[in-house]
Amino acid sequence: MQPTSAAPAARPANATLILLASLYCAQGLPSGLMAHSLPVLLRQHGVDLALIGLLKLLALPWLLKVLWAPWVDRLASPRLGHHRGWILPLQMGVIAVIASLALMDPERLFDSQFLLLIGLLLINLAASTQDIATDGLAVRLLPERWRGLGNSLQVGGYKIGMLVSGSGLLLAMDTFGWHLSLALVAVLLVLMTLPIWRFNERRELPFQPAQAEPAGPGLLLRHYRGLLLQPGMLFWLAVLLSFKLGDALGSPMIKPMLVDQGWSNAELGQLTLISSLAGIAGAFLGGLLYARIGALRALLLFGLLQACGIAAMAVLVNAGGSIGLVYLVALFEQTADGMSTVALFAVMMRQCRPEHEGADFTLQASVQLLLAGLVGATSGWLAEQLGFANLFISAGVMGLLALPIVLLYFWRAARPVSRVA
Repeated sequence: MQPTSAAPAARPANATLILLASLYCAQGLPSGLMAHSLPVLLRQHGVDLALIGLLKLLALPWLLKVLWAPWVDRLASPRLGHHRGWILPLQMGVIAVIASLALMDPERLFDSQFLLLIGLLLINLAASTQDIATDGLAVRLLPERWRGLGNSLQVGGYKIGMLVSGSGLLLAMDTFGWHLSLALVAVLLVLMTLPIWRFNERRELPFQPAQAEPAGPGLLLRHYRGLLLQPGMLFWLAVLLSFKLGDALGSPMIKPMLVDQGWSNAELGQLTLISSLAGIAGAFLGGLLYARIGALRALLLFGLLQACGIAAMAVLVNAGGSIGLVYLVALFEQTADGMSTVALFAVMMRQCRPEHEGADFTLQASVQLLLAGLVGATSGWLAEQLGFANLFISAGVMGLLALPIVLLYFWRAARPVSRVA
């Protein structure tokens, strides 16, 4: 755990906040395109459902990036800067691919599909690698007290980017067509590149080679072994693996439950949009509160709200006709989810070692997402066995059981300090 300074750190400069918001929004733009817009457009052009489902495999670089993350921490352009040397060329590569897709005829692109699949794979590969460098830069730029706010920008910026290129792009297609709509996404990415283009990383955050390790054979093993051998890491992994499990178990079944109660696609789309905005607001609120109440109380309070939010979904079973009640519970659940995510990501940053920030954060995120994904995959089967109400209550209980683990981790982390005193 990093030492805390005697004086509270000043809030990061506005230029720093704009820089981070632009980088995470830039990551959300291609993600929204692939997750929300393209499946609709492909189906409208008669593409087989099985192939549309297989598009998820193109996101494998986001899961596998942990394998090359240590090299992103080690290797970069001496002229552009350590993290900036990765971010700039990768973001320009994403812009080039999207601009190329905008120039192609959509009929031929969707009929042949080969060029589209190659383009999407390149986008995922570039964006996932850029995410390693962006997270490393964020850890270095943000003092401990303000990492909650920084992660608000991460969660909020990413979700805004996804909304713009997801719902926004589908709306724009009807008015502007394929070429101009995709070109607008590329233009937005260019605008999001300007802050990192102007950022002088070599002056602001000079590389510290004494704290790094050689990028030779065995770097992957040395890097992660060093992280896992840090004091208290075993207890932190227990927090990391348990904190979002309740949410991962319950949230995939919210929309299927409402579908069973007769909600239409349009009604679900409106609910998703409004609840997503509530999640963004929750992320920003969580970041501001994190700076005031600290890591322990933020994890406990936001974790409690998260558990209550997912358990409250049980109230909606057989109550889908009550529109106001559905919106009330859904907005509360999404707000709590945004707050808890920000707190977890902020404490993840505390575990990152100097000059190891990108890979250390990546490993923690990958571990947490992998287990959450496996648990989420069982949610449908459990809903069939237990019923929706029991599933949501069980998910809430699982969320509550994570809170004593949080207390144990902080108690163990504070023990050496009390002995010195």
